[in-house]
Amino acid sequence: MEKELSAKPMVNGKERRAGRSKGKAAATGLSVERFFTTLGVDPADELAWEYRSASITGEDGKAVFEQKNIEVPRSWSMLATNVVASKYFRGTPGTPERETSVRKLVARVVDTLTRWGSDGGYFATELDRDAFHAELTHLLLRQKASFNSPVWFNVGVEAQPQCSACFINSVDDSMESILTLARTEGMLFKYGSGTGSNLSTIRGSKELLAGGGTASGPVSFMRGFDAFAGVIKSGGKTRRAAKMVILNADHPDVLDFIRCKASEEKKAWALIEAGYDPSFNGEAYASVYFQNSNNSVRVTDEFMKAVVADGAWQTRTVREGQPLDTYRARDLFREIAEAAHLCGDPGMQFDTTVNSWHTCSGTARINASNPCSEYMFLDDSACNLASLNLMHFRDIAGDFDVAAFKHAVDVVLLAQEIIVGFSRYPTERIGKNSHDYRPLGLGFANLGALLMASGLPYDSDAGRNYASAITSLMCGEAYAMSARMAEKQGPFNGYAKNAEPMLGVIRKHRKAAYAVPQAGVMAELHAEQKAAWDDALALGEAHGYRNSQVTVLAPTGTIGFMMDCDTTGIEPDIALIKYKKLVGGGMLKLVNQTVPQALEKLGYPQTQAQDIVSALDKADTIEGAPHLRPEHLAVFDCAFKPAKGSRSIHWMGHIQMMEACQPFLSGAISKTVNMPSDSTVEDIEKAYLESWKRGLKAVAVYRDGCKRTQPLNTSKEAVKDTRKVEAAAVVEPLVKPEPRAVRRRLPDERRSITHKFSIGGHEGYLTVGMYEDGTPGELFIVMAKEGSVVSGLMDSFATSISLALQYGVPLKVMVDKLSHTRFEPSGFTGNPAIPIAKSITDYIFRWLELKFMPSEETEEDAILSPEPAAPTAQPALPAQSASFSRSTSSARATWLNQADAPPCHTCGAIMVRSGACYKCGNCGATSGCS
Repeated sequence: MEKELSAKPMVNGKERRAGRSKGKAAATGLSVERFFTTLGVDPADELAWEYRSASITGEDGKAVFEQKNIEVPRSWSMLATNVVASKYFRGTPGTPERETSVRKLVARVVDTLTRWGSDGGYFATELDRDAFHAELTHLLLRQKASFNSPVWFNVGVEAQPQCSACFINSVDDSMESILTLARTEGMLFKYGSGTGSNLSTIRGSKELLAGGGTASGPVSFMRGFDAFAGVIKSGGKTRRAAKMVILNADHPDVLDFIRCKASEEKKAWALIEAGYDPSFNGEAYASVYFQNSNNSVRVTDEFMKAVVADGAWQTRTVREGQPLDTYRARDLFREIAEAAHLCGDPGMQFDTTVNSWHTCSGTARINASNPCSEYMFLDDSACNLASLNLMHFRDIAGDFDVAAFKHAVDVVLLAQEIIVGFSRYPTERIGKNSHDYRPLGLGFANLGALLMASGLPYDSDAGRNYASAITSLMCGEAYAMSARMAEKQGPFNGYAKNAEPMLGVIRKHRKAAYAVPQAGVMAELHAEQKAAWDDALALGEAHGYRNSQVTVLAPTGTIGFMMDCDTTGIEPDIALIKYKKLVGGGMLKLVNQTVPQALEKLGYPQTQAQDIVSALDKADTIEGAPHLRPEHLAVFDCAFKPAKGSRSIHWMGHIQMMEACQPFLSGAISKTVNMPSDSTVEDIEKAYLESWKRGLKAVAVYRDGCKRTQPLNTSKEAVKDTRKVEAAAVVEPLVKPEPRAVRRRLPDERRSITHKFSIGGHEGYLTVGMYEDGTPGELFIVMAKEGSVVSGLMDSFATSISLALQYGVPLKVMVDKLSHTRFEPSGFTGNPAIPIAKSITDYIFRWLELKFMPSEETEEDAILSPEPAAPTAQPALPAQSASFSRSTSSARATWLNQADAPPCHTCGAIMVRSGACYKCGNCGATSGCS
């Protein structure tokens, strides 16, 4: 029997290229090869299971979620357990209907998809149906793959569930259409999906209405859309609203659109300076518009060439296309960069590039994307996503298992295809386009971890080549599988009028695959990724394709936690040192688990590897570790610079990685290019220009610290250690006396240090007097060239701080309270340790922290570290350290890189960036759509 779904079918003991032999031409169902599973053995029974209690604690210490006696694979982490139980288990908590088992959760989804597949005629025989069920179960339980969140939310719960995470909605230039869009977006948010729209079809504010007067313009309507999203995000069934708003560069209101979010950001600053709550959900940001969407300007090659040539750019009326305003293209480009420098928006989408890779240009052009910019297709369409965990496709030797990966692509793509026909869609047009074009979004996660474990720097030609080859293999195999499905089920309905452009795009992909350099890529992978595109083209020419699109790179926020991924999507690792909250209080410090694997791959003996990991654990940086060769340092570079190190991945390295993967994706890549806080407007211009030159479809940048939000919990006192301590009994008085503060005066003769500073051109001097033990006890502030009022205020402020120090107020309390306060003067300082200050107060306390707090924290770590245990026969694992810490320099460095990230809407913990969105490492919530 022909095995059309096999990644590695065998004939007479020899491998045969899948799809080369037609076989069973008259059959409508597919044959499914068993690759991971054995006939008659339930994949769930091959795992060890245990019962756990899931619990998520908010920043206030109260339980946000709790469920006991949950059946979970023993290999799953506690974080994966918490995320799955809190996000994906259905049924009212505390009732018999509530799900209690990961085994049953996976069965709910797989059973439903298998039933749908049988009803849809996707399987040639019952044995193929059972093989599909077993193979998919294996992939999901072993954390090798996961569907997007709406599948876990809704499949097997509702008769006709909404399964897609990504939607693109059109809008016409009429009030009815505009209001219909608002309703459609609201329903999508309710069911946990995200949406994007291009508003360029709406007349500009300078254009006339038929009944007299002028149009409101798209920016005005954006206020209404934003308000709806803001209301729904806090009351949705599953998670926050996520949306993308796009405007073409030739729209009459493009300048208003570019400036709109930056203008609202300045209003928020004014409110913060007036004393309103600066947190992400506080009064300041809740009072301004456009905080619930990502904004992008869509530009053509014509526009970008005008920027390069310093040419003119013409905006045109929406209905008649008549010339309206003329701008200097560079001025508009500068406005885009300045706004992004100030608040992170707008991003850019490169229209010509997007449509040059469009498989269905015979139907209509691509105008928009989903909120995270990875799904780009026809208006009024939807895409269901799934991702593969790359770290689970390494063999024993640490090499990439090509055959296993190809088979996983085939099985998951078939599951996604089955979903299309049995899902519910919010509008009739989206339903029709979904059925007629059947776009899918298969992607991967854990690329950063895979590269490090393979001994390849993320920012290197070898690392990019490896990522390029894997992405190429995934997309080529997916299109080949789609062609095999088309042979049995027929191509998608819109294929006939799009055969020529689609085959043209496949040929472009194939050409790019043959151009992938081999440096850093194992021979089998390099050969197989080219062969996959040979199959994709040959099978497509013979049978067409079942799906118009097959791949994207999504942010993989929540599902990344479900798969226990160290890194999300295309991202590198954040840091080599990570921290895990303990239920009883405190934190567990862990060395990144990928580091020992990388050292082994690089050939270090176990004893040397242990020394390196121990040095990393002690110093919070791998720089300077014994035995580590200089040429290997780049392997361990991460997105954030460690507090005590100097290395991190340059922002151009992120763009180059996107460049390596983009030619092998149907859609685009969800990724924000994080830039350091001292990046200039010119840096952002360069990032946007290079992204266009390198063939990216979309790009967004984010300059760390540009938003003035402050985390809700930065001033919270450190969690006390909860270990039991034996202490002598103390007789408490019946009535406790009222505690009194006692002033500790400095000696008449004391040591001091004087520091000169400059903030935005305003110079001054800080003098700190110290006690005998070196701790600060008084502060003097002198501002140069300032009037008597400022001088008097500074003297009074310094006196207040001096008295606070002498009466025992911890410096840490004042640092937490007064760092990052904002008022003028602010700006560049010339101090490399504090390159930008938000105010004089901000600078003073960040300088005091750097100068006087590290020694205190070292003492804290020493106090809180557990006593060394007696030697045992089992040596300590080199991959982690059990030192407990209230606060460490590395943890603080991670926080500083995300100081303006929003707090989680579920538990209050500070989130971190995941692609173009945010994810919460405490409870698994995301702000995105996948």
